[in-house]
Amino acid sequence: MKAVVIENYGSKDELKEMEVPNPVPNAHQVVVEVKATSINPIDWKLREGYLQKMMPWEFPIILGWDVAGVITEVGSEVTDWKVGDEVFARPDTTRFGTYAEYTLVDDHLLARKPASISWEEAAAVPLAGLTAYQALFTHGNLKKGEKVLIHAGAGGVGIYAIQLAKQAGAYVITTASERNHELLKSLGADEVIDYRNTKFEEVLSDIDVVFDTMGGDVQRNSFKVIKKHTGRIISIVSNFDEELVKQYDVTAKNIWLDPNGEQLQEMADLLEQKKIKSVVGATFPFSQQGIYDAHALSESHHAVGKIVVVMN
Repeated sequence: MKAVVIENYGSKDELKEMEVPNPVPNAHQVVVEVKATSINPIDWKLREGYLQKMMPWEFPIILGWDVAGVITEVGSEVTDWKVGDEVFARPDTTRFGTYAEYTLVDDHLLARKPASISWEEAAAVPLAGLTAYQALFTHGNLKKGEKVLIHAGAGGVGIYAIQLAKQAGAYVITTASERNHELLKSLGADEVIDYRNTKFEEVLSDIDVVFDTMGGDVQRNSFKVIKKHTGRIISIVSNFDEELVKQYDVTAKNIWLDPNGEQLQEMADLLEQKKIKSVVGATFPFSQQGIYDAHALSESHHAVGKIVVVMN
């Protein structure tokens, strides 16, 4: 099968299209014919070698950890899925990712693709959507009526976080450049702060949950707006200054996504009911050049919504 792989860590030039063996499922896996995948920052961070200590894999490495597609083969002990099922998933993090014509997914990580959404919309969801879900609810314990601040609301994770928080009955505040305010309000944001003209730490206070997708000064300044004692700040980018955590007496967690089919099925149901939606900001063809261009856009940090790669 065709795949786009890396054989060394480095720049986008390391992305190469090549023939690799078709995947073979174990007892509790399925083979999915990939209809679409999407780009996430973990893809290019791993490509550049930033995660090699955490994931000391052999080359070649197929990047990509989002898939929407059709099951073409099932393992001997798979009972809930059959050939022909339309699914989407955040597969386990292995060196055999989803920039390929076929990929393996453990059966408990699958969710049914809603018939009402496209392959592109489905492929956009798993990694970003589950990250938002787990940050807000698994770790942030966000409750109805609470105030949540979601940084970088127009990004791939932010668009799902805004919608999920609104569905949960929270008061949703987010930061974004002015050109994205209308979109984010349409997704459910109650307040959108233009970070270019307004310092959020000067206009906000008593925030119950902060979702940090930025790190650095944004993370440090977030402590100034959070409720003392009961506030929670959840980051997906970096560890915290422990002195600040003590000073403000809040709960602070830096989290790593845990693939979860049940949570993804919850999101599938919300998508089916049109209570949340994907915002696909750009699509690229599945090819060496297509993946190269998709990585370039992701690295710019200026993409709105999700970047999706569509199979030819």
